[in-house]
Amino acid sequence: MRNFDKSMSLTGEPPKALNTGQKLAVLIGMTGLGILVLQLFNLNLGNSTLWLTVAMLAIFMGVVWFSKAAYGDTPKGIKNDGVWFKSISSRGVLGWLAGIAFTGFYIVLYFYPEYLGLVKDGENKGLIALFDPLSKALSGNPASQWFVYGTLYTVAILAFGIKFMWKYRHNRYERLRTMSVMFFQTAFAFIIPEIMARLNGDLPYYDLKNMWPLNYYNFERYRINGFIDAGNIGLAMLFFGILSIFVISPILTYKYGKRWYCSWVCGCGALAETAGDSFRQLSDKSKFAWKVERWVVHSVVVFVTLMTTAVIYSYLGNDSSKYWLTKTSFIIGVAVLLTAVFVWVMIYKRKELEKDAQYGAIGYFTIIAVLLGMHFFSGTGNIFIFKAETLRSTYSFLIGSIFSGVIGTGFYPIFGNRVWCRFGCPMAAILGFQQRMFSKFRITTNGGQCISCGNCSTYCEMGIDVRAYAQKGENIVRSSCVGCGICSAVCPRGVLKLENGPEKGRINPTEVLLGNDVNLMELVNKK
Repeated sequence: MRNFDKSMSLTGEPPKALNTGQKLAVLIGMTGLGILVLQLFNLNLGNSTLWLTVAMLAIFMGVVWFSKAAYGDTPKGIKNDGVWFKSISSRGVLGWLAGIAFTGFYIVLYFYPEYLGLVKDGENKGLIALFDPLSKALSGNPASQWFVYGTLYTVAILAFGIKFMWKYRHNRYERLRTMSVMFFQTAFAFIIPEIMARLNGDLPYYDLKNMWPLNYYNFERYRINGFIDAGNIGLAMLFFGILSIFVISPILTYKYGKRWYCSWVCGCGALAETAGDSFRQLSDKSKFAWKVERWVVHSVVVFVTLMTTAVIYSYLGNDSSKYWLTKTSFIIGVAVLLTAVFVWVMIYKRKELEKDAQYGAIGYFTIIAVLLGMHFFSGTGNIFIFKAETLRSTYSFLIGSIFSGVIGTGFYPIFGNRVWCRFGCPMAAILGFQQRMFSKFRITTNGGQCISCGNCSTYCEMGIDVRAYAQKGENIVRSSCVGCGICSAVCPRGVLKLENGPEKGRINPTEVLLGNDVNLMELVNKK
């Protein structure tokens, strides 16, 4: 009896099982992970330095070997075959188990670090004790749960970054930006801050690639005092933090869009792009999700703005003869800044906003009025009835812990790899506003070449229906776009291209090429 292949797939069947190399790589990686899990039970393995080295190398080599076995012997090109057939990447049983495991880890990390072995007044135990030698070598201090997390975070980005570069080795842009996030995470977020803590104990721990509002705690009183006590280097770091917000970030976003940070520098984006790459197709592309995204993420921006304003306001003085920055001058400054942004948008960019966005912008006037009223009617440390510390602790719990950690990373296998960046990150929202309103960045489309395969929309981690733009030949200028370039990398026809160009004609919904609606020669001459 003859067997016939009844599949109508033009790309072939997905792999039925792991090959031998992948199986051996999984064994090695799980061995390293097993060593870390055993330490949770406070086993005395002996030489901590040796066992930590073995565990980290096993995890790293396991991921790298798996990547080589998966992609090393295949030709360059798109490598997303079978993602919807794999349980781990299609919300299957393995995906849900992974999500539960990640979420459980983050809950313990944020709220119950003692189960990881953290001892406040004594020697660390368990897993954290295993990392003590490395922490003491870098900063001179015993490890904390955050050092353990930072180490695992960095190793994950490095290992899965290599996997990512192997997978997308046909695309130079993807290789370059992956090397960039690997560098910034390893140097600016992990090694340099630890060494700085060793050289200057008064200097607050500072992740050099973070800026407000991601490091929302940077302007709290204890950190300001720490910067001042650290001398010139502390003042330089404080000035750098302020300069990053008002000068460096707007200039770079104007020239390159938000991708300069979200896809080339940010640690959250680095983990999402590398370790979370297998889950990018899980992002919700519905219009409802888009509406929820806009309201939620901009509400977080309002929250962090009010919280930071309240915190700074709470420790400023009233005597203008002693302080150049008083409560009154600070509140007036905030009100003027928000008013200037509102007026500029409503006068020059109003046509580019949807109705609900206009309503949201008008809401800023309410915020400004309350900010002014706060100065005259609230108590010394109160704002909006609540104390500044209450707002800070609430934001830290809801956004800093639950949203960014537990949900934002723990739910990778369920909601996709950019759920935090898309729905909760205030930095992404602010940069996205700048990108939409004034930036040279856009993704251009060649609608005549589009075959409507849907790869671009499927693998857009931010939930943008890229195909809808490509079919019309319309430029993609979306505030949520992080410029990762995957839509271009997976396009089999070269329809999409990431570009920086003049602002004129950047947003071109009226220039869509539909039949004979447009004078083509006139359009070409304009460009």
